[in-house]
Amino acid sequence: MPDNDIPVGAHVPVTANLNKYLDKEYQDRSLAELVDAPVAALAGVSERAAQHLKEALGITTIGELGRSQYFRTARAIADLADNAG
Repeated sequence: MPDNDIPVGAHVPVTANLNKYLDKEYQDRSLAELVDAPVAALAGVSERAAQHLKEALGITTIGELGRSQYFRTARAIADLADNAG
């Protein structure tokens, strides 16, 4: 196996600069902290919008938002529509 091949199942460290997607207060947080951060920590999401998500769907954290069946389904539909020929 060449040196640059990664074995199946290997753990590969991944880094990403998420600063432009987060409010300043959350820019230096770990992923573990971000997943538990309030939805309003996302840049452009107001406290009012976060409250609406909580009231309508029970979503209070970034992790809950990302794992939401509604948002995953909507994303899948949008992706399929974008790729439909």
